[in-house]
Amino acid sequence: MTIPFVDLKCNSPKIRQEISVAVEQAIDDGQYILGDQVAAFEHSFAGFCGAKHGIGVGSGTEALHLTLRALGIGPGDEVITAANTFVATALAIAYVGATPVLVDCDPDDYLIDVDLIEQAITPRTKAIVPVHLYGQPVDMPAILDIAAKHDLPVVQDACQAHGALIGDKPLGAFGTAACYSFYPSKNLGAYGDGGMTVTNDDALAERIRMLRNYGQRAKNNYEMQGYNSRLDTLQAAILAVKLRYLADGNERRRAAAERYRHVLLDQGDISLPYEKPGVKHVYHLFVVQHPQRDELMAHLQQNGVQCGIHYPTPIHQIVSFESSRTVPEGVPVATRLASRIVSLPMFPELTHEQIDRVAQVIAAFDAQLAVA
Repeated sequence: MTIPFVDLKCNSPKIRQEISVAVEQAIDDGQYILGDQVAAFEHSFAGFCGAKHGIGVGSGTEALHLTLRALGIGPGDEVITAANTFVATALAIAYVGATPVLVDCDPDDYLIDVDLIEQAITPRTKAIVPVHLYGQPVDMPAILDIAAKHDLPVVQDACQAHGALIGDKPLGAFGTAACYSFYPSKNLGAYGDGGMTVTNDDALAERIRMLRNYGQRAKNNYEMQGYNSRLDTLQAAILAVKLRYLADGNERRRAAAERYRHVLLDQGDISLPYEKPGVKHVYHLFVVQHPQRDELMAHLQQNGVQCGIHYPTPIHQIVSFESSRTVPEGVPVATRLASRIVSLPMFPELTHEQIDRVAQVIAAFDAQLAVA
């Protein structure tokens, strides 16, 4: 049995047919840039996220970049974010000329350690960018308390957390804005690239709309130096269809995570992910730890189980960010995790049989270790 890390081909025939109809409609309309289907999807996705406005852009990275720029953040400013994240989070900060300040993660849930955030704040701090990593929400109420105390906007990197909840509230109900990616492997993935910022701030939404489209409010009326970063109409048409199936897909991911926990519980040296009480984790990734991670990965792959590392290099060890300030210095938890974490197969169509096979392969590896 070969088990893919993620299977992007297994949409049901019903979804394929609905997508074909939506794409044909977009072609018939001929509105390929910022067409009506973009506006319709922006409205639907913003509502799904608990926000008033949705602004579709070229990628999740661009959603973060344009939101920070719309907030007036620039050279000389600092933005606090997580040390344990994808490089795009730090890149978006760098794109506006600001400096990322990297805060270590909690050893249990791998998310930014909220108790360390205030230690990172200086007079140059202009925003906090928490990351809802792997699909699990950060403690937004606690972060918002800190932000209010220091009068800082909070821009959520929700690129892996489509549909995640804090209590019964979606992420768009919290903070200044939330930024999403529609990269194909995301919980809500396009057939290409795309992203969106959702916000309840009217003025911020208008500035992002202008920035994504050359800085114009109306055609040929350029009020600021903007960019070409727009969600394609064809991708919006596809995403609008897939949005109808997102909640079900997330529940299937959660069921897969529960199956993993059942079959991997108390097995060898593997450490399972922790789900915080009071949140709905949507399991974009299922990330475990093992002290002999590299050897385990080789064993998995040799036995037909695809896997990955998210992420192998902490941001402060990436050459272009190695001068970034870290809190505490060297972010020891994130650094240690980078050598231990491995992402197991996770997608909505993952079967119990496949999960059981993954567990069998891991058990065989741990048995070999015990003999050795």
